[in-house]
Amino acid sequence: MAWLHTWCGLLVCWVLLLVFAGGTASYYKEEISLWMMPELHATRSAPVPQAQAIEHAVAYLQQKAPQAERWFITLPAERSVAMRVGWVAPAGDGTGGKGASARSRFKSERIDAATGQPLAQVRDTRGGEFLYRLHFDLHYMPVQWARWIVSICALFMLVAIISGVITHKRIFKDFFTFRPHKGQRSWLDAHNATAVLALPFHLMITYTGLVTLMFMIMPWGVQSAYRDKGGETAFFETVFPGTAGRVKPSGVAAPLTALAPLATQAQQHWQGAPLAVLVVNNPGDVKATVVITRQKMSTLSSLQPGLMYQGVTGERLAAYGDDPSATAVTRGALYGLHLAHFADPWLRALFFLCGLSGYLMVASGAVLWAVKTRQKEAKAIAGGARASFGLRLVEALNIGAIVGLPIALASYFWANRLLPLELHQRAQMEINLFFAAWAAAAVLAQVRPDLRMWRLQLGLGAALFIGLPLLNVFTTQSHLGVTLLLGRGPWPVAAFDLTVLALGIALAMAERVLARRQRKRQDALQAAPAKSRVERDPVEETA
Repeated sequence: MAWLHTWCGLLVCWVLLLVFAGGTASYYKEEISLWMMPELHATRSAPVPQAQAIEHAVAYLQQKAPQAERWFITLPAERSVAMRVGWVAPAGDGTGGKGASARSRFKSERIDAATGQPLAQVRDTRGGEFLYRLHFDLHYMPVQWARWIVSICALFMLVAIISGVITHKRIFKDFFTFRPHKGQRSWLDAHNATAVLALPFHLMITYTGLVTLMFMIMPWGVQSAYRDKGGETAFFETVFPGTAGRVKPSGVAAPLTALAPLATQAQQHWQGAPLAVLVVNNPGDVKATVVITRQKMSTLSSLQPGLMYQGVTGERLAAYGDDPSATAVTRGALYGLHLAHFADPWLRALFFLCGLSGYLMVASGAVLWAVKTRQKEAKAIAGGARASFGLRLVEALNIGAIVGLPIALASYFWANRLLPLELHQRAQMEINLFFAAWAAAAVLAQVRPDLRMWRLQLGLGAALFIGLPLLNVFTTQSHLGVTLLLGRGPWPVAAFDLTVLALGIALAMAERVLARRQRKRQDALQAAPAKSRVERDPVEETA
């Protein structure tokens, strides 16, 4: 079990660090998006009736994308400040090429719910949505490949957690034990503490993450049950209302029925509950359909009931999710646990801290392996041999992932403030700079994976995070001096600034700890005789 725990954790730990970083940030993706769009910070428009907002959205889409394959209308919610409209451009219109996927042809804009006019001054950015997608879709690769990679890593993570519990017989006693300045023992104590601190969360988030991908990694049940009923497509149309109504257009033009009355009917059907998303398939075609989804309620389950209407006549065709099966309720609860949309601010903060604990658990485990391996090679290194290739590679990857990821995240936020607003494909450029900063940190770590590189990258990450609130002073009118001291700005913006400031201070404190250790080592070497300098413990050469 110890062998299984070690290798299941080590082989995928650097991908898991990315998953934990993106997933933890996703608990506040709406707040991150708001911070990254300072043009919306002063928005204080009065609430608009949803039926009226839908009319404005339809009018805008009819003008902007009359030939689109699908329309999407995302209505304002409690944690969002603007209405978003999106559409899938028709294949062959020059957007991504004739054979381009629907995802590459998708476009979206934010509009004013009260007027239906685009918020033209809002900068182009993916905001928190990029971090949310990053933790299971990765980037620069097909979505299917990315999800297979993440799901395999999650399977390894689940095995590592279970085998870790079995391996550590005194796991809860060890949680209350920390022995600093003891090399390998200190790292083991840190690993145990961060693992046990949020052990239920780690088990829950890993298992429910696999549940969200269950139809991909375990498709045989659906394939067997729906073999004679239309296959997996029929299953998804039955279970998920958002995928229903996707039929090929007939090519016969027909006007779309008014959506506001349909929205009113849907709200009455759900006893006045607010609506979340409207999807119009084949707008302007006689085979158009409209799918209306209810907003998520403050319940554990992530199930969102939906209603489907015929797009020309307005006739209701089907209702989904009003009386879900026990299986659907179970999956909805597990999926809801993973997303935590039900959480109030305090519980969401707890989930965020548990996510950080997971990041530290994976990071400390990776460093522990390097410390233990260097100890095994101590005699050979003391005799003049070089560290093994595997050890040097792991030490470099640890620096590039553990500290490189915070540098990349901070660079993403810096790019949001410094890139010109009129830059072509500005949102993608922010993402490119995220990966460029991460790649630079990883390459530098490969050049010299030693204590000085740890200090350099920790210091850089600290400076970037601490500098973000200062950068806001010069680039926005909603910095901490306004949002916190004067109380005139949105509180999520102030909370974001305080959070990155705390993260920067934590990185700076870690750098100071390593600096003191390095100074003590240098003083000891200067005071020790030459023989002891040669025979010093090589474990102390690691971070």
